[in-house]
Amino acid sequence: MSVFSERKIDCHNHIFDPQRFAYQANTYHPSGAEIASADTFYTVMDTYGVSHALIVGPNSAYGENDNRALLDAVARSNGRCKGMAVVSMDTSLAQLQELAEQGIAGVTFNIAFYGPEHFARCDSLLDKLAQLGLIAQFQIAGDQLGGGLKDKFTGSGARLLIDHCGRPVLEQGLDAPGFADVLQLADSGRAWIKVSGFDKFSQQAWPFADTQPVVEQIKQAFGDDKLIWGSDWPFLKPRQRLDYGTLLALAERQFPEPEQRANYFWRNAAELLGF
Repeated sequence: MSVFSERKIDCHNHIFDPQRFAYQANTYHPSGAEIASADTFYTVMDTYGVSHALIVGPNSAYGENDNRALLDAVARSNGRCKGMAVVSMDTSLAQLQELAEQGIAGVTFNIAFYGPEHFARCDSLLDKLAQLGLIAQFQIAGDQLGGGLKDKFTGSGARLLIDHCGRPVLEQGLDAPGFADVLQLADSGRAWIKVSGFDKFSQQAWPFADTQPVVEQIKQAFGDDKLIWGSDWPFLKPRQRLDYGTLLALAERQFPEPEQRANYFWRNAAELLGF
């Protein structure tokens, strides 16, 4: 079976729709090919055999607590999509419960965007997510889990979802403390990781050959049942041209065994997200 016709769940993508949902001030405003409506994304899903998706609320364009475009996309997907909301640290249990009832699977902590200090008092929010069975998804770069954040996440009891391989600094090598922190999260038994986002940390062009050792280390640490696929569509601020199809071809190279690819493409996400 072709990688293009195999079932897939895309667990990292965004909606930017300024015509229907105006951007907030003081954020990056996606434009041109970065604009991505829900209807366009549904068509992309149909074209590439994507059965379901986890839409990630972006910090660009909408910022904290503005989940209008995300909730609309989830609501109109006929059950195909769930969402990761962007919320403030003081969001209440009742507000999180309301989001969950609208198809929100968890909350995204964009540490790479805001910096670790922004999340210094995230303990209460993590506790609420654990109470509701919601996911704490986080994006870091380099060694940003150091300084106590790793302990906050692992000690919270919430299920964890790591974005984009943890975005290691490749020139620091596989033994770098930041990447070691990411791999150690596997020991919690509650952490899944998106093997995705290579353009964000590779120093090479597609097929990002310098990231393959990172992928192999992640496979070894997390095992087949904790690996998640995501496209990162519509590719905000890419360093080079990216395409949904070529990223699927890359996934076939990285996971040549069909059974392993089935776990990576959909089984693991279906279990984590309840699809």
